[in-house]
Amino acid sequence: MRSRPRTARSYLPLFRDLLDDQGAQAFPQGLGPMDELLALSLARSEGLRPHEKCRIAAAMGSAESFAAMDIGEAQALLGRVLRPELWNPRGMVELAKRDREYFRGKGILFIALDNPAYPPQLREAYRPPFGLYLRGRLPDPSAPAVAIVGTRIATGQGLSAAYKLAKDLAGQDIWVVSGLAVGIDAAAHRGALSEGGRTLAILPGGMESIYPPSNRGLAAAILEKGGGLATEYPPFSRIFKYRFPERNRIIAGLSRSCVLVQAPEKSGALITAEHALAEGRDVFVHRACIGGARNSGADLLAQQGAAVVGSAADIFAEWSAHAAEER
Repeated sequence: MRSRPRTARSYLPLFRDLLDDQGAQAFPQGLGPMDELLALSLARSEGLRPHEKCRIAAAMGSAESFAAMDIGEAQALLGRVLRPELWNPRGMVELAKRDREYFRGKGILFIALDNPAYPPQLREAYRPPFGLYLRGRLPDPSAPAVAIVGTRIATGQGLSAAYKLAKDLAGQDIWVVSGLAVGIDAAAHRGALSEGGRTLAILPGGMESIYPPSNRGLAAAILEKGGGLATEYPPFSRIFKYRFPERNRIIAGLSRSCVLVQAPEKSGALITAEHALAEGRDVFVHRACIGGARNSGADLLAQQGAAVVGSAADIFAEWSAHAAEER
């Protein structure tokens, strides 16, 4: 049995400490269907962790009650001090009303954590987002999806490998999940589309903030072909550096397996791999770039036990082997 690989330099513990040292706290049990406006208001509320938003939703029950909630009441409910400058529930409700009208004109859905349409595999993650803003479709939760990730500064060999693997997977009706970045991500999305398959792009900012802007055409093609764009950030949210690793946890959380195509030592794609490992998902390394000049991070994962793959058939064989080991 293969050992679980670990990168020589583990980024994930630092990332979790930075964002939320209580991310694994339990969500309220028995949380019923959330009021739409309340969900949109809480999604807008900065300074609250996902499980805290669920607690407030369970306690308040409606946007009107949330709007009247004072900071002292919230602090007593959550058991910690909140930043007064971030506490503005009435303002968040007003923004949520605008969001609701904006979504109706743009075909955007908000899927809160309590919604049956929320991806079950993502709900099981260490720190699931409170909700997802979605245009288009999400992968079928009853079928596996595969994340294909890697460096933005990819070689021609890396780009070709990502494109061909995604095309191969799409030909087997497997959704491809990635981050719409230049390089490996974009090649993976294009490969899936070339086979008439579906692909999901996870964005690091608001739905209208396609990054990089040069991939707007690719984003439009993803929607036209029946795929989807998703983000945890409200409309017109700015893109900050720390939101890229946050985005990566969603890519990993939505996927059965994560394939690292090409990644130098400090590539952000290694954070996606770390998240996948932490969630008990498979992490594979593409054989095409093994030993390459820009692949030291992925090479190390392979040396530490990550399976090396080059096709959809290789991935399916690994799935079958894992299933046999679990029996």
